[in-house]
Amino acid sequence: MDIAEMKVLVQEHYGMEVSVQPLDGYEESNYLLTDSTGRRYICKVAGMDSNWYLLDAQVKILQHLAGTPVVESFQQVQLNRSGEAITVTPAGYMRILTFLEGKIWAEEITHTPSLLNSLGQFMGRMDRALEGFAHPAAYRICSWDLRNTMAAKAHLSAIKDHERRRMAAYFLLQFETEIVPQLPHLRMAVIHNDANDYNVLVKNEAVTGLIDFGDMVYTQLVNNLAIACTYAMLHQQDPLAAAAMVVKGYHQEWPLTAEEIACLYYLIAARLCISVTNSAKHTAEGSSNPFHFITEKAAWELLYQLIKINPMAATDAFRIAAGLSPEIIPEDRYTSLLAERKQHIGRNLSISYQRPLKIWKGALQYLYDDKGRTYIDCVNNVSHVGHCHPSVVHAIQQQAARLNTNTRYLHDDLVAYGRELTATLPETLQVCYFTNSGSEANDLAIRMSRHFTKQKDVIVLDHAYHGTSTVAMELSPYKFDGKGGFGKPAHTHKAVNPDLYRGPYRYGHENAGAAYAQDIADIIERLSGEGKGVAAFICETLLGVGGQIPLPPGYLEKVYQHVRAAGGLCIADEVQVGFGRVGNQFWGFQLQDVVPDIVVLGKPIGNGHPLAAVVTTQAIADAFNNGMEYFNTFGGNPVSMACGRAVLQVIQEEGMQQHALETGEHFLQGLRLLMDKHTIIGDVRGHGLFIGAELVRNRDTQEPAVPEIDVIVEKMKDRGFLISTDGPLHNVLKIKPPMVFNKENADAFLWHLDKVLEEL
Repeated sequence: MDIAEMKVLVQEHYGMEVSVQPLDGYEESNYLLTDSTGRRYICKVAGMDSNWYLLDAQVKILQHLAGTPVVESFQQVQLNRSGEAITVTPAGYMRILTFLEGKIWAEEITHTPSLLNSLGQFMGRMDRALEGFAHPAAYRICSWDLRNTMAAKAHLSAIKDHERRRMAAYFLLQFETEIVPQLPHLRMAVIHNDANDYNVLVKNEAVTGLIDFGDMVYTQLVNNLAIACTYAMLHQQDPLAAAAMVVKGYHQEWPLTAEEIACLYYLIAARLCISVTNSAKHTAEGSSNPFHFITEKAAWELLYQLIKINPMAATDAFRIAAGLSPEIIPEDRYTSLLAERKQHIGRNLSISYQRPLKIWKGALQYLYDDKGRTYIDCVNNVSHVGHCHPSVVHAIQQQAARLNTNTRYLHDDLVAYGRELTATLPETLQVCYFTNSGSEANDLAIRMSRHFTKQKDVIVLDHAYHGTSTVAMELSPYKFDGKGGFGKPAHTHKAVNPDLYRGPYRYGHENAGAAYAQDIADIIERLSGEGKGVAAFICETLLGVGGQIPLPPGYLEKVYQHVRAAGGLCIADEVQVGFGRVGNQFWGFQLQDVVPDIVVLGKPIGNGHPLAAVVTTQAIADAFNNGMEYFNTFGGNPVSMACGRAVLQVIQEEGMQQHALETGEHFLQGLRLLMDKHTIIGDVRGHGLFIGAELVRNRDTQEPAVPEIDVIVEKMKDRGFLISTDGPLHNVLKIKPPMVFNKENADAFLWHLDKVLEEL
């Protein structure tokens, strides 16, 4: 409607002479009316396709509030000449409401603790005043109702940024897991449902009003507080402290239950997820309405802040704000738990850190302990695509709820995963065997090589580690030469570690790869002189326990030539480094431009689910099919296959290999800058997100910086970063984070490591 038309309608139906000024609106047309005395009103016109009953509910709730002590805080409904609150006009349904004075929350520059507390008190008073209010139209399905949060999943695909989409999906998974089961047990009420930063009015350091009941709905009472907290947290340096002040004010006016408080953290996340998915949907639809995107940027910023807040810390902050006792026990040293662990669990299972951590929850690259602290996981490469990645979790849940049995029955996912996995490998590697761990897979790979070659002897690298089975231990100098080890078996032969920092051939040597490979040739020649052949050469394609060492250029090419000339097979252990971690390539062996005869996969393949694989050539597989059945009770089971497919799909669809390349290069560059500043860093090496930093007391003597490195690891843990050590001398910082680790995480790590090194 134009202004002249609006004036006529207002005069005709309300007997008011007014000036008219159009205002912005989300779903309705809004106008500011001013009469001859200067009194102002808001006129709202909803389209004829609008729900009349919902408009009536908005009228009735304002009329209800008008009869309570909070009457001054809400708009009053103006009746038309017929005594009706809603006027039917050719343009739509018209309502006129009084104008509330005040500045909108979004325009208030400083949100002081007093103002935040006032917001909570206001919401509590309103909800108390609405106790018992009912209207049939409030019992509806509303996309902004937090109990319908899971409907936002349908719009996740509209979020094009991988990191953002993954984070929103993670919070939706947590809502489904943590909140949905609690919803039936929470108090219900008709609530405003939209105390956003453009609906809350502020005057003189206090909240004085709330407008727009268009999203009102019958739902869980606590949702109203959660929404108010969400918008109070926007643009805050300490969003948790801001929310706690709102909770405190609310509880003072309308006491919360412990169950409601326990849900607040994920309800706040739910509101943000609904907001960002709606914005993404509107973007995909080509919307030009600025109201569709007004909170989008701030909502994403808050989600990034929220995932760094331990949910247990948030709940305790809310409990304390409400005057309840905290649940976190900071002085607990786990004495009882450690004693029970000693009694019932094998004592040679180690525990990390001088003060053990009790981790109770994971969130992509973050881990939460039971003391309320959040840690950036910089070492758990097993959780390859992130802790609790929603796609992987859902795949496991759905298949576990449907069927889990063995490979003696036909199952589509077994074949599909084999096809998808081999599609990432060279053409000759086309036959899969699925197992439950890298140890088991390496065991099987050696068994296959011995059967194919009719030989027993295996060449490994010094300090290598290939698993915990009996055969794998026999291939692992890290174990058999270590404390409690049984010594090198006669059929295992150690080649020198191709270490360009400490070995005989170092950085700058033109043919270091070939020079190191000559040691393999010498071993083969010695075995030949004893009348023995070689069953296999096995090595990690970047050395893990050996010290996070990339192999010298050309090394595997020469080694494979020597081994194959002697009739042996070449086994690439990709358990630590495969699936895009190295960035430049999907598999570590591709960095060396070689094709193995057998590839062993583990750790990241299942993102923490027990899954591993051996992939080999048709010829080796045919020879292994000698009449003796190979059967693995759990290997290749439907749940594992669904999991493996989901992990591979996530890696590919979310561009994780490229992410590892870009983030890894950024991280390595930062570490090298620290190396220029701190002489304790003797070497920085790696590819992608497989990184090592070797620490020394003296760069000339290369004396290992032990126990200094242990102090560094502990201090970094205290600052919220989990790392570990590796290498034969235990002086290499091991950095292999989940692939969702980002540049912001890397920069934070580098800043804190710099401070820790300055303290030494």
